[in-house]
Amino acid sequence: MRRVAFDDFLALQVGLLQRKQTWHSLPGMAIPIDRDALRRFADALPFTMTRAQLRSLKDILGDMEQPAPMTRLLQGDVGSGKTIVAATAALAAIRAGYQAALMAPTEILAEQHARGLERIFAEVPDDIRPTIALLTGSMSAGARAPVLEQLEHGGVDLIVGTHALIQEDVAYHRLGLAVIDEQHRFGVLQRTALRSKGQ
Repeated sequence: MRRVAFDDFLALQVGLLQRKQTWHSLPGMAIPIDRDALRRFADALPFTMTRAQLRSLKDILGDMEQPAPMTRLLQGDVGSGKTIVAATAALAAIRAGYQAALMAPTEILAEQHARGLERIFAEVPDDIRPTIALLTGSMSAGARAPVLEQLEHGGVDLIVGTHALIQEDVAYHRLGLAVIDEQHRFGVLQRTALRSKGQ
C-alpha cells in the first residue's frame, strides 16, 4: 500500500516538474524596474514595509527582470501584507508599460481588492498613480462595455476581477503581470487562460 502511495506521489511530482519546465522554457518578457517610482510609492504609504515584505518583493522584482515567465507563490497569514507586495509588483509592471491583473475567486473578494488598491494608491503622486478598474460576471452590459474598451486600448493599468478576466471577449492591451488570489480555488486551465491573455 505504501509503495502504491509513493508511486502516485512520485508521478504527481514528476508531472508538476515537467509542467514547470515547459512553462519556464517559453519566452517571457524582461520587465525593467523603475526603482525611483517604487521608492516614491513606498514613501507615500502611511506605513513602512516589513523586512519579510521587502525580501519577497526583492525576489519578485528580480524574477520580473528576467526574460523568462515567472511563477511565484506568496504565502502569508491574513493581514500579513501580501496585497501591498502585489500592488508594488503591479506598479513595477505598469511603470514599464504593461498592464496588471488581479483575479479573485469571488465577486465580494474582487470588490474588496479593488477598494483596497484604490486606498493604497490614493496618496501616490499623480504621475505614477495607476488607473484601476473592476470587472465581474454580474456587471451589466452597459457597465462592462467601457471597461472592456479601456482595457483593450490601454486605458486601464490595473484590472481586478473574477473569472470574468479570462472570458473570450476580454482583450488586454499589454498584460505583463497576473496575480491570482487564493490560487487553490482556481483550476489549472483557469490559471493558464489568464496567463495566455498576456501573450
